[in-house]
Amino acid sequence: MNNYETVFILTPVLSESQVEEAVNKYVDLLKEKNCEIVTRENWGLKKLAYPIQLKKNGFYTLIEWQGEGTVVADLELAFKRDERVIRYLTTKLDKHAIDYAVTRRAKLKASRA
Repeated sequence: MNNYETVFILTPVLSESQVEEAVNKYVDLLKEKNCEIVTRENWGLKKLAYPIQLKKNGFYTLIEWQGEGTVVADLELAFKRDERVIRYLTTKLDKHAIDYAVTRRAKLKASRA
């Protein structure tokens, strides 16, 4: 099992419930492929660095997961077919990135408490 981190941007014209529905669709897809969801973070509506499809904002979501490498192609195909997704990136995490992600999650949890 490899560790992956996927960040995707949804179009800003969606409501909060539509964003949640879209995110749950991809979480369910990963679970169907026997992947384990390590963490899921909603970063909210953020300004894009440059306009994409004439949009200046987007809803950012991060999903950190463990699974087989073949799942990445299935996930990215689903992103390509969904008109709500304007950008996506999946990265395989090495041991240093995994350590950093654990530290980042601990700091985030401490700041919320």
